Amino acid sequence: MGRGPFGTSPMVNETLIARCLREEPKAQYELYRAMHGQMMSICSRYERNKQDAVARMNQGFLKILTNIDKRRPEVPFELWARRIMINTVIDEYRKDRPRKAQESLDASLDESTLVEVNEYLRHMEADAFAGLLQRVPDMSRKVFNLFAMDGYAHAEIAELLGISEGTSKWHVSHARQVLQQAIAQLAGQQAVKTVSQ
Repeated sequence: MGRGPFGTSPMVNETLIARCLREEPKAQYELYRAMHGQMMSICSRYERNKQDAVARMNQGFLKILTNIDKRRPEVPFELWARRIMINTVIDEYRKDRPRKAQESLDASLDESTLVEVNEYLRHMEADAFAGLLQRVPDMSRKVFNLFAMDGYAHAEIAELLGISEGTSKWHVSHARQVLQQAIAQLAGQQAVKTVSQ
């Protein structure tokens, strides 16, 4: 038995999935409880506003339930569900996005800076990282999440969001610059606290 956000809940297994395929309400609720934390964390990375994150998570979960019969058995359920959740967030973004042309930007990447930021991010706690990620502008945050957190290639991101690969690379670079500045600011505050103690 695993622990969900609401207490004890069953882990996602083929028996629970089969019950959801039969549209058993209790099984659907058990699946929701079991996946809530993981799915909410995905939506929270993409959406600044908690209400929007909850709305996206519920939309995504509904898509998971309505398409559960289309999942190929050889595809791990969590991986399949994660992809649906990410696609839900991106689909909503495309609906909400203003219909204006985006200019293509291609920024040069400072490799030493990228290594430094990536190393820091690897060791950072999830909550602290989520807080820092909120400082990144919406579009750059979405592209950064797709690239750095969810493993999409720039070509895939460009197709998903209707931008060029160069623009995708620029947004990742921009997000990293914002994160680097935020990290430097936090490191400076930490150094001041250490000296004053």
